[in-house]
Amino acid sequence: MSKMSTDLERHALNGPTMGTRWSALFHALSGFDAAAVRAALQAAVDEVDAQMSTWKPDSDLMRLNRAPAGEWVPIPGRLLEVIRLGLRVGRESGGAFDIGMGDAVTAWGFGPAEASPDGIRDATQARRLPAHDVLEIDGTRVRKRARIALDLNGVAKGYGVDRLAEILGGFGIRDALVGIDGEMRAMGLRPDGEAWAIAVEGPDAVRRAPHSILSLQDCAVATSGDYRHWIEVKGRRLSHTMDPARGAPLMQSPASVTVIAPTCAEADAWATALIVLGPDRGGEIARRLRLNALFLLRGEADSIRSCRIGGLFRGGQASAPADGVGRDGAFDWGPVVANPF
Repeated sequence: MSKMSTDLERHALNGPTMGTRWSALFHALSGFDAAAVRAALQAAVDEVDAQMSTWKPDSDLMRLNRAPAGEWVPIPGRLLEVIRLGLRVGRESGGAFDIGMGDAVTAWGFGPAEASPDGIRDATQARRLPAHDVLEIDGTRVRKRARIALDLNGVAKGYGVDRLAEILGGFGIRDALVGIDGEMRAMGLRPDGEAWAIAVEGPDAVRRAPHSILSLQDCAVATSGDYRHWIEVKGRRLSHTMDPARGAPLMQSPASVTVIAPTCAEADAWATALIVLGPDRGGEIARRLRLNALFLLRGEADSIRSCRIGGLFRGGQASAPADGVGRDGAFDWGPVVANPF
């Protein structure tokens, strides 16, 4: 006789990574060695951090950043995989996603150092080439054609989530929910046969509350917003997301963009790209590439309206008016997708 869901034990594991925490939720038969799984999960995200962190001077990414232009630098496979993804999304987004914004991120105080007026001046006045026009890849080596500071904060957490999913799969776990700092990947189904429920957070800097709920199976979701990480300049809040065209934080952007994709790294990168592009240009690219994206836009009197791109956000209760834009209140629509890919 097959085991029923009532024979399964719930495991909720977590640990530190990248200045926040990772999490993994799954069910397994009694006697399952969760300690071994926890150790493997922690090792996986530690590896990502060791290769891709801009906060660790000895990371492989910072070693590449310190190398002079023209020098071939051997780099480990996982870092190379993320760089390749970053360059691809950079090209497809017309440079809206650019992993070469490390100087601007640091100058404006979103890295390990305080904001620097001299650094801000240099970042905003620099003649910029996008990373996909600067980096060359030859096997496992990378070379910079010109000086550039790489930053993978727009994709590394999502990649870390994918690594969590891979590790669980290696232990034979096919049904789970893993995440880092709100970037989530759903594997299979819950023990009751239902999809995993994930909240899209309302864009509110004061309180944390769901705007809506997604039901996900075998896909990932990531959100980029203007309301969690910001600085204040002359009484104005500026988002941590950099505008590659200006070398400075976005001045005007959607309150948030949520993207559903097969992998969390892709969702993470495209959420960043689309918040830079905005609902018009971003919506056009999202439709062309068949991305599924939810733009939340600020309106009058603290209202929030949405622009929904892709069949997953247009189906069922998530359908939008013909112009693609509608007004939302908290929980005004329910589960929108299961097993989309």
